[in-house]
Amino acid sequence: MDVESFREFGKASVDYIADYIENIRKKKVLPSVEPGYLQNEIPELAPISGEPWQNILPDVDRVILPGLTHWHSPHFHAYFPTANSFPGVVGELFLSGLGSISTDWQSNPACVELEVRMMDWLAKMLGLPEHFLNESEGPGGGVIQNAASESTLVGLLSGKQRTVKHVLDKNPNLTPEDVKGKLIAYTSKESNSSVEKASLLASVPMRLLPTDSDCRLRGNTLQEAIQKDKAEGLIPCCVVASLGTTGTCAFDDLEEIGQICQKENIWLHVDAAYAGAALVCPEYRYLLNGIDHVDSFNFNPHKWFLTNSDCSAMWFKNTKDAEAAFKLKAAIPSNPIFEPELEHWQIPSSRRFRALKLWFVMRIYGVQGIQKHIRHQVSLAKYLEDLVTADKRFELLISSLGVVGFRLNGDDTATQKLLDKITERKNLYIMPYYYQNKLMVRFVVCSRLTEKEDIDFAWKEITAIVETMFNKNSRKNTKKKKDINAVILTKVAATTFPTDFNDKLNLGLFL
Repeated sequence: MDVESFREFGKASVDYIADYIENIRKKKVLPSVEPGYLQNEIPELAPISGEPWQNILPDVDRVILPGLTHWHSPHFHAYFPTANSFPGVVGELFLSGLGSISTDWQSNPACVELEVRMMDWLAKMLGLPEHFLNESEGPGGGVIQNAASESTLVGLLSGKQRTVKHVLDKNPNLTPEDVKGKLIAYTSKESNSSVEKASLLASVPMRLLPTDSDCRLRGNTLQEAIQKDKAEGLIPCCVVASLGTTGTCAFDDLEEIGQICQKENIWLHVDAAYAGAALVCPEYRYLLNGIDHVDSFNFNPHKWFLTNSDCSAMWFKNTKDAEAAFKLKAAIPSNPIFEPELEHWQIPSSRRFRALKLWFVMRIYGVQGIQKHIRHQVSLAKYLEDLVTADKRFELLISSLGVVGFRLNGDDTATQKLLDKITERKNLYIMPYYYQNKLMVRFVVCSRLTEKEDIDFAWKEITAIVETMFNKNSRKNTKKKKDINAVILTKVAATTFPTDFNDKLNLGLFL
């Protein structure tokens, strides 16, 4: 493809994407294809000769879109938001078009320095402590990771390395293997499954602790677990706290947990993948109480911060701890060319130029634009909450930021039928979740395109299904009552009752 063809293809593709976003409401959010549908649509072998790009865009319509779940549809209310914005799309275009990656500063100065500055912009926007800034005098700093799961792994490995060093310094007769075999880490049973995965990759068992009635991990629960494990000869090395759990968007008590971690010299990592974006609004900064005790903090701009994936922001209180875990001796120069050395705070040896996306998004939206986006989506969730509480057929279980959990009154059967029908009709995408042993509809405001009319659409869809369910049950009950009445009247006609009993008989008692 030459430059002129690229210009034509690029412009046509931008038009295609713009049209797709503009008309996304018209599409059912879930596809209707069966597993393996692509096998008959795409040849078994790649073409021998190249094709013109004009053949490809129609095939996107024919082959790809029928099997696409429309994650940015205003009718997508599953999982958490997956950020998408036009500045983010253009940032991703530049990222790919420039084709730049970086290892150290010398490999790509702009890539490294823009990331350093963007991480400081982000930290200041969220109200994080100054010691997390790259520009601070202390050893703290921030870097862009691939995902929250990767950030959790990096935090866990850093905590593991720090604990091993601390124990060996106090017990020089031990070997690293002696210590590593006794390490234990903690998180709540409400944390994301990626936390357990990180423990497998780091070879550190992760204890899942119970939460309180609001799904929060509390300090006394953590302290009891630590005391029990220490009594059995285990060595606590890390706690992963959640600010905005996956299921219910609950917030672990960071102040209580942080004080215990500081006292016990345990690494504290915070996973705020979704909810961390809300910190851009000052009214949610109270969620940071206890942040001074935190060793590493992560949130995903690619969830709720309008920045296309992948872009996961992670900060360290002391980057030297991360370097101790990841910096190879062979990579240690006598005089670093540029500090901070971001390449030593991550698992990969190189990085994409992801800071470009952040730069574009933050410059075009500004702090106020991003605050407006967060507040708008929270207000939509509050609107849905009001709709739920006004309908006596439903029970509201949770409402936190953009997440609302509710169910039909009674046992789980009705709620399960509702969820099944929602999935069957494919007009909405909503996930189930169990809260305090109750099945609920877990509804999340996800798409940046979502407006009040979309919440009305969702509620109309939900209540229409419920009406059908109740009407069907009512018809069944009516038929059942008629059958019972026929049996009763037949028996009454064939039975001789005393006169006073006949006078007092109320057939309604049987109906």
